[in-house]
Amino acid sequence: MSEEVELMVKEYELGCSLDRALEQFAERLRIDPLHLFRSLRQVLEVELRGLEIVAGELGGGAVGSHFFHCLDMQASRALGFDEPDARAAGFCLGQALLPLIGEPEPVLAALEPFKALFPQDAVRRRFLRAVGRRSAMAAIASVLPVASLQAMAQEKGALEKKDLKIGFIPITCATPLIMAHPLGFYKQQGLNVELSKTAGWALVRDKMLNNEYDASHFLSPMPLAITLGLGSSAKAMQVATIQNVNGQAITLALKHKNNRDPKNWKGFKFAIPFEFSMHNFLLRYYLAEAGLNPDTDVQLRVVPPAEMVANLRAGNIDGFLGPDPFNQRAVYEEVGFIHLLTKDIWDGHPCCAFGTSAEFVQKNPNTFAALYRAVLTAAAMARGPKNRELIAGVISKPQYLNQPEVVVKQVLTGRFADGLGNVQNVPSRADFDPMPWDSMAVWMLTQMQRWGYLKGDVNYRQIAEKVFLMTDARKHMKALGQPAPAATSPKFKVMGKEFDAAKADAYLKSFAIRKAV
Repeated sequence: MSEEVELMVKEYELGCSLDRALEQFAERLRIDPLHLFRSLRQVLEVELRGLEIVAGELGGGAVGSHFFHCLDMQASRALGFDEPDARAAGFCLGQALLPLIGEPEPVLAALEPFKALFPQDAVRRRFLRAVGRRSAMAAIASVLPVASLQAMAQEKGALEKKDLKIGFIPITCATPLIMAHPLGFYKQQGLNVELSKTAGWALVRDKMLNNEYDASHFLSPMPLAITLGLGSSAKAMQVATIQNVNGQAITLALKHKNNRDPKNWKGFKFAIPFEFSMHNFLLRYYLAEAGLNPDTDVQLRVVPPAEMVANLRAGNIDGFLGPDPFNQRAVYEEVGFIHLLTKDIWDGHPCCAFGTSAEFVQKNPNTFAALYRAVLTAAAMARGPKNRELIAGVISKPQYLNQPEVVVKQVLTGRFADGLGNVQNVPSRADFDPMPWDSMAVWMLTQMQRWGYLKGDVNYRQIAEKVFLMTDARKHMKALGQPAPAATSPKFKVMGKEFDAAKADAYLKSFAIRKAV
């Protein structure tokens, strides 16, 4: 590991566990985030003897990773920790929030979930004393599901299984899962992980069904489909984290530069990576909004991502909705152009996920918790824009993506050539928010039913809660008497149309183009 990469890893180990906690606190306290940041700075300047955090580092109204890691490094030095880490940041966060929260509740020293994030008893007690049990739990639960934290609290117990085989497809969607390997995040958790590059999604599914992989990179609808037995035998799967949001595109052959209106695409042949994929559902949605029936007016072909550019060059397809880096690779090879980023269909949409079987979680709770920590650490690091170029250099190597570094950099930084003679700057082209919101799962299920993959009466929420672990968090929080998030099902818009998971049936029936439901 190079010195530069090693330094970056050390910096991002500091605060990844609490990366989003401050923003969640602001929401819960009904305080403007910027006001909270300013209050935090004022307190820290007193507590930590003049901590220097410039306003530009706060990233406007949202918590920025750079702010947190700057805070962590300064805080840990001021508090005398030999090795800067998230525990120091936790203590400082608690001290800074105390004036805003008021008198804390009595400390419950045996609060198990905090043992995972704050293994040192003294630090944990100071954090709880500073911020109060309920407020602390609310913030931490905003970052990680309570059920998962409870599993993490068992970390002092031996790992049930240390040697693991994890499958992945070589695409940028898998960035957190991949980078955790060369950057040592798995090893830090006591795990010996073999990353297994896999040719296609059907093979990933089969290897998970046959227990050849312990865990895997999935397309986010795949665990839902496998659990329901759609396209394969049924086996209960669970989504631990979303690997990435956005990060896909519709890419067309150069001959279609002057044919950008999808209403004129009747007869086109498109590639998608798998039937149970966001790529399939988003492309179908986009075409149907233009008045085309994706089952009769165009051809949709399942093509492994690594073969999409070659098929475009050969004229076998007119375009594809696929994962990066292959959209950018088509531009790099001068065989295609980027027609539309999928963020312009649904900004913040999930794409891939990290998950395993319910059986693995039950048999190996400590190992699963360690995996969870490693991948979340990587995701927190990947969210930092200033790290993207360095991460691109790490994951583009032959054993991982095996792509030109310049291609991967364009994807991760969002500054890219579009194949039409323009250089675009879209920082949100790809991001790595790990939260598996159940409303995302419900939307996927409505699209499975819309296009005939899923038939009959469907209890969307029940299935979502069974597979996407975020929904499990709310039930556990209520059972523990702690404040639950305002919603585990945030609303969102797809091409301007709002989706409310509570009204999924009406949403499904509102579409003119669909199979009979």
